[in-house]
Amino acid sequence: MTTNEPPAAASRRTFLSLSTAAAVTATAGAGVALTAAPAGARERGWPDGPGAPVRNQPPDAELRGLLREIDQDRIEANVRKLVSFGTRHTLSAQDDPDRGIGAARDWMLAEMQRYAAASGGRMTAELQSYIQEPASRIPVPTRITNVVATLRGSAAPGRIYVVSGHYDSRVSDVMNATAYAPGADDDASGVAVVMELARVMAERRPEATLVFTAVAGEEQGLYGSRYQAKQYKSAGADVQAMFTNDIVGSSTADDGTRDPRSLRLFAEGVPTAETPEEANVRRAVGGENDSPARQLARFVASVADNHATGMRIRTIYRRDRYLRGGDHIGYLEQDYPAARFTEPHENFAHQHQDVRVEDGTQYGDLPEFCDFAYIARVARVNAAALWSLAQAPGTPKNARVLTDRLTNDTDLAWDRGTEPDLAGYEVVWRETTSPDWTHVIPVGDVTEVGIDLSKDNVFFGVRAVDRDGHRSPVAFPVPD
Repeated sequence: MTTNEPPAAASRRTFLSLSTAAAVTATAGAGVALTAAPAGARERGWPDGPGAPVRNQPPDAELRGLLREIDQDRIEANVRKLVSFGTRHTLSAQDDPDRGIGAARDWMLAEMQRYAAASGGRMTAELQSYIQEPASRIPVPTRITNVVATLRGSAAPGRIYVVSGHYDSRVSDVMNATAYAPGADDDASGVAVVMELARVMAERRPEATLVFTAVAGEEQGLYGSRYQAKQYKSAGADVQAMFTNDIVGSSTADDGTRDPRSLRLFAEGVPTAETPEEANVRRAVGGENDSPARQLARFVASVADNHATGMRIRTIYRRDRYLRGGDHIGYLEQDYPAARFTEPHENFAHQHQDVRVEDGTQYGDLPEFCDFAYIARVARVNAAALWSLAQAPGTPKNARVLTDRLTNDTDLAWDRGTEPDLAGYEVVWRETTSPDWTHVIPVGDVTEVGIDLSKDNVFFGVRAVDRDGHRSPVAFPVPD
């Protein structure tokens, strides 16, 4: 174990900064008792500790080249093609070659197979189907089918990152399976992002496995994504991140104002799948703002909020919009890190509406209300996040705070990753009131370290670094 020992004269229990001490001294006559610091003691700020400021990870040349290939015209063409199927309602026709969810499914599969053909065998595209028995919003047994393209990783194929959009659509009556339901923003926009990512990445060699999927049954109750997440869980798959893109098609709010450079990212705090035992630990040590989903959101902001994407990431500390939900929830239920991308301001006249003109207002989720340049920038954010995840080492496993001795130091440990280009690890820390990591300490290729800073006063995390400087998401340690 490596331990950073402080100077012999230093006092770890002196937390007042000079400015704070001066303020307290000024009020001492009002009844505040002060104890003079021992002679020669070093006064310490709050919380003074080791490390350099945390910096965002800039895109390297490979990533910048990838981002330049994202094609706005292809995205628009894919949105309009999905709209052309008339309706993509989960209960609509599955055997009509021109109209309904089946026609959309078959077209998407053919496109994904075309992308896969250029991958040299690294990408496969297939349908993932099951029969959903009658349930909420499913009146009869119904085949639910996800379209899945998998690009196998070159160095760590067992580590998986998933990106999704849902291809089903609806109108005002969620059970109306025949009416015109274009679903341009909700969610042809998200599917178009996924398809463009699959096209651009198919000929590349990510170190980890990337999955591009269009899921069905979202509007009826998140059926397709829940089934998919359960399949991964039952197979013991190491899904280290999942993003859903749902309603990412417009930068215009219902009052006409535009915010074309912002993208919301919803990330839960207390984990959906938290066990009672884990809840007891959280209550004892904190960490409500340190779920795997929050660490994932911090990672996205660090690699995708930049000039290369042209976007600002607006992280929202909620699982989803107020009392609403999306396809990432099925993954959260299986204890996988997951988050949702959504446009900054929704216009509800263009969601879940019968297509009509009423009092001079056009209702309906039509493609003319989409901002295709905005969708292309959303695709760049997703590309930056996914590629950065796939090229970096995996999130450290079994990160823990060692508690076998009672001191004002903090001892951390974790398991070493198996990536061939792994260079080592960094410890990050922040004040408990800070929303993001503020300090980073390179500790080298070790699996245990002592930090001269009290675990009582700050939060710690551990992240892996490869030889090219790619960094993993942070692992939040638990007591051991």
